[in-house]
Amino acid sequence: MLCLDLAPNQRIIDLKATLNSGHEMPVITLGTYQITGRPQILETLDAAFKAGYRSIDTAAVYRNEQEIGYALRQLLPKHGLKREDIFITTKLAPSDHGDELRVTQAVTTSLQYLGISYIDLYLIHWPGAAGYSPSDPCNYTFRTNTWKHLIKLYNEGKGIIRSIGVSNFTVGHLSQLLRDTSIIPAVNQVEFHPHFQQSKELTNIAKKNGIILQAYSPLGGTANPCLLKDPIVSHVAHSNKITPGQTLLRYALQRGYAVVPKSVTPSRIEENSRLEKELSQEDINTLNNIGRRDKYAWNPEPVM
Repeated sequence: MLCLDLAPNQRIIDLKATLNSGHEMPVITLGTYQITGRPQILETLDAAFKAGYRSIDTAAVYRNEQEIGYALRQLLPKHGLKREDIFITTKLAPSDHGDELRVTQAVTTSLQYLGISYIDLYLIHWPGAAGYSPSDPCNYTFRTNTWKHLIKLYNEGKGIIRSIGVSNFTVGHLSQLLRDTSIIPAVNQVEFHPHFQQSKELTNIAKKNGIILQAYSPLGGTANPCLLKDPIVSHVAHSNKITPGQTLLRYALQRGYAVVPKSVTPSRIEENSRLEKELSQEDINTLNNIGRRDKYAWNPEPVM
């Protein structure tokens, strides 16, 4: 669970969670899915650093690592920041599962594209391998081998990966990984918001094993604005004098999730960093019981 206790004059954007690797990860991370092109990346990261973000989430399949690398070289000096001030997460593509050489090359390519000497958090993006049907048992073999190769890089790679984790892993996927390998994932990044609340089983297995749950699409996703317009979300937001977006992010944080909000609008990026208003337990219960279950991103449940 996250600790949201703030010191005087401290903001949520400054809070960090301690991973089971011993490293610290900011509880708010800027998402960059579908943000591409050098000008847009520069504008987005510039606004994010100005607002206090110190954590960036990307992935090989987002095809924006090179632009982010360029932006880091331009913007870190501008904002008086160093590489060690920024927490960078990237992810292994489903097409790079299984083979040790391919996994190692994927990590090396991300390092080169981002222009950095180490990755703070490297995730398996998807429990299935590209080119295989979800029901193919080869998915189990591929992701197990991939995780073992990442453990080797984590243990023997001279610090090029500081923490390793997974994304879109269900209780079944996590249970298998914990049974068959020696290192527990530091993070499991999953979809989470009032319209799609993860199971108690997932929460329990994460808590038991010290795995931080990180919510992607905490605002429902740009292609599905209905969550931001949900009348119950709007009511809770109005009663607390905050925006629906701030309500959803604060809800996820109070449910124990780190969050990965995404926006390319500077005012919205800044707004999403101001999450000091605490929701009451009544508000949390209201959002818990919103009465909808709509998944807006990929569904990993069918993957063997």
